[in-house]
Amino acid sequence: MDVQLSADQRAFFRLALETGRLNREEDAVEEALLMWEERERTRAEILALVESADASLGHGEGRAITRETMRELAGDVKQRGRARLAAEQAASN
Repeated sequence: MDVQLSADQRAFFRLALETGRLNREEDAVEEALLMWEERERTRAEILALVESADASLGHGEGRAITRETMRELAGDVKQRGRARLAAEQAASN
């Protein structure tokens, strides 16, 4: 495979080699492919979650989000946070 790099990419690559960030030319390609693979895996997981959420909503599952339900959620989160903090403080005493 023959890859053509832009001038900026070549400079970036040379800097990585000169500073020891990369030891071999192949390291850059391997790292780039690993990052791409991870990004695509994450993307596929997100798309699957979105499809699942859409299907749930299509079946009438879920709940309506209103200002009131958001206030209730915020209140619940605060209450749980305060309870956890109190428990942690009690355990440390």
